[in-house]
Amino acid sequence: MPEHKLSLSQLEQYLSKAAWILKGPVDASDFKVYIFPLLFFKRLSDVYDEEYRSALEESDGDDEYANLPEFHRFILPDGCHWNDVRETSFNKGLAIEKAFRGIEQANQELLYGIFGDAQWSNKDRLSDRLLNDLIEHFSQYTLSNSTVDADILGRAYEYLIKHFADLTNKKAGEFYTPRSVVHLLGLVLDPHEGESIYDPACGTGGMLLECVNHLQENNEDYRTLKLFGQEKNLTSSSIARMNMFLHGIEDFQIFRGDTLRNPAFFEADGLKTFDCVIANPPFSLDDWGHENWANDPYGRNIAGVPPKSNGDMAWVQHMIKSMNSTGRMTVVLPHGALFRKGAEGKIRKELLEQDMLEAVIGLGPNIFYGTQLAACVLVFRQNKETEKKGKVIFIDGSEQVRVGRAQNFLDTEHVNQLFSWYQDYKNVENYVNVVDLEMIAENDFNLNIPLYVEKVIEDNLPTVEEAITDLKKAWTESLEAEEKFKKILNTFIS
Repeated sequence: MPEHKLSLSQLEQYLSKAAWILKGPVDASDFKVYIFPLLFFKRLSDVYDEEYRSALEESDGDDEYANLPEFHRFILPDGCHWNDVRETSFNKGLAIEKAFRGIEQANQELLYGIFGDAQWSNKDRLSDRLLNDLIEHFSQYTLSNSTVDADILGRAYEYLIKHFADLTNKKAGEFYTPRSVVHLLGLVLDPHEGESIYDPACGTGGMLLECVNHLQENNEDYRTLKLFGQEKNLTSSSIARMNMFLHGIEDFQIFRGDTLRNPAFFEADGLKTFDCVIANPPFSLDDWGHENWANDPYGRNIAGVPPKSNGDMAWVQHMIKSMNSTGRMTVVLPHGALFRKGAEGKIRKELLEQDMLEAVIGLGPNIFYGTQLAACVLVFRQNKETEKKGKVIFIDGSEQVRVGRAQNFLDTEHVNQLFSWYQDYKNVENYVNVVDLEMIAENDFNLNIPLYVEKVIEDNLPTVEEAITDLKKAWTESLEAEEKFKKILNTFIS
């Protein structure tokens, strides 16, 4: 096993090979259910061993001392170490399940339920031979702190998340949001040291980690952030928790649950509020909890009841209610949320009259996995700056994409351009318009971007005067050419 630090490319190849081993017996959409827990298990075991060796050296070889819980980030009970599973010849899946449950029970406060509910002992899908190949593959590297930095391991983990999204072509918002979109939201949100960040549809934790990256890029102490997330999907919520640990994040709370029906975070007087709220919730969710919204016990019905068949505006209202007195939020929605009528139109009207909407940023089509729909980003602030009160900036980013064969891409230059327009807060012909609320009211509170950002078509046609002058010049030149032709012709004839 190598003593040198593992590189990102080595880790990416290592993880891709693990997926390749599962190919065949396991559907690509289920790879993540098995590979993420095994990677996390290997990391836990290797870090435990590293901590043990350090304590052993410190105590001059006192084994009992080196196994004391205070020297370890997590407890690994007897029989629950990676090597215990590796040395098991038969019923390997059962050994994995036993190790996972043992670790979860020994670390209930931090790790309960983190390994998910995969059926490792189902030999029709996972034979002992296949599991042995997978375990041996993962065993080739030591994933301790001395051989793998947390940020590198975290980046490799992000690579794996995207890799599975590529393989399964997941529906937008369900599993993976393109990193460039996440980066744009982070730039707009602009979190800082000591702030609390909340994602009510956190998936695998990418939005929360983007806020961490944002502080790192600005040379701020990301360890002062307080991260909160909720996710309905069991596998995704488990991966989010593992993702945080593997990135070296300590101060976070991620709960599994249905945010719109049963929000997880509370304070004495109701829902917990945060400095920053960020999300890419499931687009146009049709079973979102409409039956409880009219008399929502959490007080989120601040602008009206969204339609039964579409929960977009339920997410928006939940997020607004989750902002503290100086809070700000960014949310990704389908374009339909900007202009659909009925109940959603009434909600838009109420929200606009409360003057918290700061920006509407339209994104190009086909940049999300599994859908060609164009999306938009809405930016809300509890307290808008004085010069922005009574106004909304509309940004048409439909052309800010790199067109691909099967999918379009929002590249770094596109993200920078969109953010620059947002930050400058001034009109740009064909792309940006700062609009008064009175104009939006005249359009019946419709936020469809083409209503406000008109495309100027340059026809390059001359004026009437210029056309007449050009025509006279051409006519004169034509007569002169005709006279010249006649002279030449007469010369030949004579």
